[in-house]
Amino acid sequence: MIILYYILIFQIGLSKGVNLSYTVGVNDFVKRQKINSGKTYSTLSFEDIAKYAEEKLNNNDFTSGYRDGVVLIKVENKLVKKFICPFVKINDNSILKAEVARRRKEEEPYIRIKAKNGTELKAGSVDIILYRNDVLKETNEQTTNSDWELISFHAIPEGVENMPMGPVTMMRNQLQLKGGTKGSYSSRQWAESVKFWQEYAIKE
Repeated sequence: MIILYYILIFQIGLSKGVNLSYTVGVNDFVKRQKINSGKTYSTLSFEDIAKYAEEKLNNNDFTSGYRDGVVLIKVENKLVKKFICPFVKINDNSILKAEVARRRKEEEPYIRIKAKNGTELKAGSVDIILYRNDVLKETNEQTTNSDWELISFHAIPEGVENMPMGPVTMMRNQLQLKGGTKGSYSSRQWAESVKFWQEYAIKE
């Protein structure tokens, strides 16, 4: 009963904006986001990004993610320049490369498409993604003792209002495959994801 009460207070706190001084740690998964990784990277340290997100979280400055226990922190405009966007816009001259990839050795492989040419786009905004500790524990992927953990951050190209989650990630989550976090998506979310990834690609 005491544990249930704690969980309810924890969740009500976020939904009502009550400041409970949550902590944000750096999950090992985000550490793959570095220069030449093909992913958004930053001139800020992972610890600095987690601290920034922690302050925003405790000030109730966040939006809800695709499920309970996942939130997005929007980076202030003055800091966006510290994040490097890896995307190029696909056009008739784009040369694309398909490769078999794995995020982790224990996960199933997937087909990854990269662009071999094109100019990397400027970041228009940046989202920081946090997962709550109990959500990470569902798949034994927590790597700190913090209340929340920094899982990822995404630089969104200028002109794109919201970048949808990648379809492979959505598939992994909805089918609850190894490495996925339980989630379900609407047909519109699926369509928006496919549309984005038909128009943009990560620069090799």
